[in-house]
Amino acid sequence: GVGIVIAEDAIPVKPQVAAACELLGLEPLNVANEGKLVAVVAPEGADALLAAMRAHPLGADAVIIGTIVDDPHRFVQMTTAFGGGRIVDWLAGEQLPRIC
Repeated sequence: GVGIVIAEDAIPVKPQVAAACELLGLEPLNVANEGKLVAVVAPEGADALLAAMRAHPLGADAVIIGTIVDDPHRFVQMTTAFGGGRIVDWLAGEQLPRIC
């Protein structure tokens, strides 16, 4: 089996969103949002895809946030900004509703 390891400090979260989430006790990964894309790409194609995405005005902030790893448990794990690690849990309950 395979799993995913995400680097928390690589995830692009705007400072305003991070501050609001911290104040409200929310996890930025679980807050509803629009305009985000997660692509799973072979390592040898990652740089080319990233360059193509960054060439588009809406993809200027595209980044690589993680890797696929061998993992018999098939977990999604996060390396925290402090260097620790944790399992990324499935969202329990309702997602924060969008306010447009």
